[in-house]
Amino acid sequence: MTMSYTALCSDFYVNAKLTSRMELPSSREPVLELFERIKREYPRMASFRKYKDELALESGQNDSPHRWMGIRARSIRTGIVNPSDETEMHDLHRTAFEVCPYYLSISPLDIESIELLYGFDLAARANHDTIVASALLGGSPLAAVFDTPGASVRDCQPLVGLSLDEGRIQATIEIKTRSEKNPGTAQGDPISLYVTVRSTTPVGDLKELPGRVASLAEAGLGLVDALAIPNLLRPLREEIESGSF
Repeated sequence: MTMSYTALCSDFYVNAKLTSRMELPSSREPVLELFERIKREYPRMASFRKYKDELALESGQNDSPHRWMGIRARSIRTGIVNPSDETEMHDLHRTAFEVCPYYLSISPLDIESIELLYGFDLAARANHDTIVASALLGGSPLAAVFDTPGASVRDCQPLVGLSLDEGRIQATIEIKTRSEKNPGTAQGDPISLYVTVRSTTPVGDLKELPGRVASLAEAGLGLVDALAIPNLLRPLREEIESGSF
């Protein structure tokens, strides 16, 4: 399934985040022991980096897939870029959620939310907002806004929020553009499509976390396959390839 995802975009990635209510330990021993545990499972994740607000363990930038883990004051984040199959999409996230609570002293009461993000990047050199407006809004009632005499599209970043599974899962589908309004970005930076699924349902036992990840993955991939790819990603890609800008 993921082979079709990577064929449709420049990069495909799946990120996960566990947010805690209290600050996580940042001392050497628990963090390094956790990273050593992850490194044993994924030997290519051997690069330790310290950023301003994050401690990170990463594989090589040219590795495929590229994996990373980051620890911030109140969150644990993991990511995989260009996974080869559905198992690889979620394996690091499941491993992290299984072991991190024990190394970082996280209790079920401390878990505020869990989320998965499915990201698709589309390389585009033309004005991103114009591309999005034409691909996704052309012919709709809202498109009349762009027919205003003398007007040009300045910002078009659609975002839709959904409630799934009787409110137990919140989902967001978002288009992120980067063009003239962000002069610091490099020419050719991508248009991004994000599908995010999030659960804030209380966790009764740490053993529930892998199952919670699986439930979010089922909901997220359902949105990706049924909504995001046919109705957003493909039209955007076709608009970019048309070269009409």
